[in-house]
Amino acid sequence: MPATTVAPSSVQGAQAAWRDWLKSERRLAAHTLTAYEHDVATFLGFMTGYLGSAPTLDALAKLKPAEFRAWLAERSRQGLARTSTARAFSSVRSFFRFLDKNGLAHNASVASIQTPKLPRSVPKALSERDMEDLLEAAPDRERAPWIDLRDAAVLILLYGAGLRIGEALSLTKGEVDELLKSGRDTLAITGKGNKTRLVPLLPQALQALKAYRDACPWLAAAAPKSRVFVGARGGALDPAIVQKRVREIRRGLGLAESVTPHALRHSFATHLLGAGGDLRTIQELLGHASLSTTQRYTDVDATRLAAVYRAAHPRAKG
Repeated sequence: MPATTVAPSSVQGAQAAWRDWLKSERRLAAHTLTAYEHDVATFLGFMTGYLGSAPTLDALAKLKPAEFRAWLAERSRQGLARTSTARAFSSVRSFFRFLDKNGLAHNASVASIQTPKLPRSVPKALSERDMEDLLEAAPDRERAPWIDLRDAAVLILLYGAGLRIGEALSLTKGEVDELLKSGRDTLAITGKGNKTRLVPLLPQALQALKAYRDACPWLAAAAPKSRVFVGARGGALDPAIVQKRVREIRRGLGLAESVTPHALRHSFATHLLGAGGDLRTIQELLGHASLSTTQRYTDVDATRLAAVYRAAHPRAKG
């Protein structure tokens, strides 16, 4: 972690430097970065009330386990979900780790606090039929045709290549132009932790990208480093727009509320596993740092196989 020029007496300066580090070094998506900032700001707000004044860096270094637990207890009293509290504590721990590594404040207590235990979540995946219906959903006739082509290209990248929404929306015009010109069917994706992986693209994904690029009125004069996916006015496409479109399609098809853009990525992995793909390969395609993260998909597939067994196996019909 690089050294920082933050003044030792400034908590606000440390927060700003931490944010810059998360953005430039960790390459966190904008919405994730906002969540991290909110979590730490809420923690500092609680400590201001608990200690009687806004904490300095020296005060943060002197916080005891009891004070961290008081914050966790307050979140529990407010009825906040354990998942939310676990995420918030992860953000706070990241901030304290940044302070420590940059010589701004060392707090030994934060490492002794246990993260709230969470139930193991199982990803929600669509059936292959539902996935086909979603990708082939009727265009919105009230919008410009190029916007429908844009949404189709984004969705097929999430399902057909297993990209995170932030990864898909970070693609530049230059990257897509070079990909389509070269005739390659692989794309270099820089994901979490600034790690790059090669992702194969289906012919349908390449066709969708070309159809969108050729139809979008904003891309002809766009700079190579500009985002390839743009909004109606030519600015970088907001993830909320994609989420809204998936919500519209989901409701139109009568699909479950769990069908979100991220569920398309889960479906990519689950369908690969169901077709015989091995976990290590799927791990590489998804860009997971740990195989244990990818192993969650074995639970999903085991559930599906158990349902098939109960429905079809002679011995299971009792």
